[in-house]
Amino acid sequence: MTTIDPILPQWDAFVRSHPRGHLLQTAGWGTHKRAFGWRDTFVGVTDDAGTLVGGALLLFKRLPLRMGTMAYLPMGPLLRDPADAAITAAVWVAIHKTARSRRAAFLKWEPGIFTETLLPDPAALGFVASEQTIQPPRTVLIDLHGSEEDILARMNQGTRRKIRQSLKNDITYSEATTGDEVAKFTTLMGATGARNDFGVHSADYYALAFDLFIPQDGALIMAEHEGDVLAGIMVFAVGDTAWYLYGASGDIKRNLMASYGVQWRALQWARARGCTTYDMWGIPDADIETLEADFETRSDGLWGVYGFKRGWGGQVVRSLGAWDMRYNGIIYQVYETAVRLRERRNRPD
Repeated sequence: MTTIDPILPQWDAFVRSHPRGHLLQTAGWGTHKRAFGWRDTFVGVTDDAGTLVGGALLLFKRLPLRMGTMAYLPMGPLLRDPADAAITAAVWVAIHKTARSRRAAFLKWEPGIFTETLLPDPAALGFVASEQTIQPPRTVLIDLHGSEEDILARMNQGTRRKIRQSLKNDITYSEATTGDEVAKFTTLMGATGARNDFGVHSADYYALAFDLFIPQDGALIMAEHEGDVLAGIMVFAVGDTAWYLYGASGDIKRNLMASYGVQWRALQWARARGCTTYDMWGIPDADIETLEADFETRSDGLWGVYGFKRGWGGQVVRSLGAWDMRYNGIIYQVYETAVRLRERRNRPD
């Protein structure tokens, strides 16, 4: 096994052909995060024939007070054969070596969702479970197999009715192709964040995502009615999975149900690409009984969107969550304490 810094087209080809390939492991995602305070690097391992057999995109964020960096591994590593112990060991050796070379005090690893039987054991690799997640650990996965009528049949009655209503109101749905349409979307994001009391990214964040990923890996679908912009959604896809990462709706004409229309158009877009799974990307991290008992009375955090996402006929699943590898125990403890204090300050009364 040989450790390399993969040529980016080679790495992206590996990601796109991998059964667990993920948007957050593409070179484009590293470029995107680089523009907003992170550093990105790639670790790859080849076999004796020079073929790439595993690797990962790693992200680094500087810690305060010159305490080094935090390394972050999202939705990876990707291995040609996860059952091959030699490949697994070589990739992890390369990851830890690279993280330490970038002065990482710890590595935060979010392996992602595993529906197959071959699961990684983070604890066996020396990681400890962490409550501080970067990506939401729980989500709703929609099965895109079958016809559109099959997919609609799996939804609840209210969602089906609202989708059909959204398609009867002379709303124009289109895929954005210009920066002007992205600007309309970012305006909607501001309105959505204010209405639902959650933070949104800057306009530049969404504009760069559009430039990097659309149309090859994504679509920005907009809904307009008689000159009014009503809703928009950014959806992305790699391999057979699509992700609904960003969605927004305005404060006017909400009775036209445009937010249901753009979501339905996104599902159709994903099916047309050959995707078989649609990830709604983020609901409260609670068991299904708690979700169903509390969603009508809570609106904080991701609770405000669960009521919408639950009706699309998907399955609630939880990823493996977040796991940390401590390289410097003292700095890691300082980080953990600071995060807990910040969360306590931001906790709603």
